[in-house]
Amino acid sequence: MLLTNFSDFIFECGTDEAGRGCLAGPVTAAAVILPDNFVSSLLNDSKQLSEKTRDKLKPIIEEVSISFSVTHLDPKIIDEINILNASIKAMQECITKLNPIPNYIIVDGNRFKPINGIPYSTIIKGDSKYMSIAAASVLAKTYRDDYMNQIHEEFPMYNWKQNKGYPTLEHREAIRKYGTTKYHRMSFRLLPEQLKFDL
Repeated sequence: MLLTNFSDFIFECGTDEAGRGCLAGPVTAAAVILPDNFVSSLLNDSKQLSEKTRDKLKPIIEEVSISFSVTHLDPKIIDEINILNASIKAMQECITKLNPIPNYIIVDGNRFKPINGIPYSTIIKGDSKYMSIAAASVLAKTYRDDYMNQIHEEFPMYNWKQNKGYPTLEHREAIRKYGTTKYHRMSFRLLPEQLKFDL
C-alpha cells in the first residue's frame, strides 16, 4: 500500500514527469495535492499499470485532488536546456499553478531545484512509495499519451499512437526513411551510429 504523506505539512504535493527518454514529443510533468483520506487500491507507479487502469484512474485523481496541474514542455525547450533541466522546469511550472500553494514538495527521482522557497525532498522510486507522486505519474503519462495520439494524426508514418515517441526500432526506421519533424528532439541521438541520414 502506498503512503499518504512524507512530511507533516497539510498541503504536500507530489510531482513526476513522463517522456524523458523519448525521441519526439514533449516532456510532460504533473503535480498533485491529494486529501489525507484518499485511498485507492488501484493507484501505483504509472509504469506498473495498464493503459486501461491509468485511463480509469485519471478522472478519479482529477476529481478527488485538492489541486492538480499538468505542463508540456516542447522539444525546442528540451533542445535548448537539456532533458534533465526541462523535466525539472516542467515540474516547477506545475507546482506554481497549484492552488493552494503547497507547503512541501515530494519529487520522484533524485534531482530537483528549489521553487519559490518551498521545502522539498527527492525520493528514488517515489512513484511506487507515495500516493501523490503515483497520482502525478498517472496524470503525466495519460496527458502525454493523449498529446502523442493527437500529433500522430499529423505524422502517422512514425506511429506515435503506438510508440508514444520512444526509440523503438519502428520509430527509428521511420526517422531514417522520412527524416525528422518539428516534434523530434534534435539534441537526442535519433539514429544509432550505423544508421545515418542519406543526405
